[in-house]
Amino acid sequence: MTELVDFNLIRKILETLRTVAVVGCSPKPGRPSHDVARYLVAAGFTVIPVNPGQHEILGLPCYPDLAAVPCPVDVVNIFRRPEEVPAVVEAAIAKKARVVWMQEGIVHREAARRAQEAGLWVVMDRCIKTDYQNLVAGRSG
Repeated sequence: MTELVDFNLIRKILETLRTVAVVGCSPKPGRPSHDVARYLVAAGFTVIPVNPGQHEILGLPCYPDLAAVPCPVDVVNIFRRPEEVPAVVEAAIAKKARVVWMQEGIVHREAARRAQEAGLWVVMDRCIKTDYQNLVAGRSG
């Protein structure tokens, strides 16, 4: 079953919400999570790497989990296996994030439903970098 994508909502998220916690951010430059985080920093987002095994990624302080992040978070960008998504969604709800964004290839409908019930917007199985490039950065005027 194909999910309907609300491109207007995605554009609104990417144009107005600026603080992104990248859960599962890798310190390794070849990894998609590292590439996406680096791109978001270059695009002007405040990026907060979240990875329990690291203290710093991309020269930014890295936190072991969302609860340890000392500032508000707008978007929780998830680079974790689907079975780990529900715990991240619960942490996003507790953190009072506005959006849960499951990266391309990550789908968890029950966790998405839980996030929506808690009032969060949900984007699932999409790349935040690609959507930013296509819907925001590529726009003129």
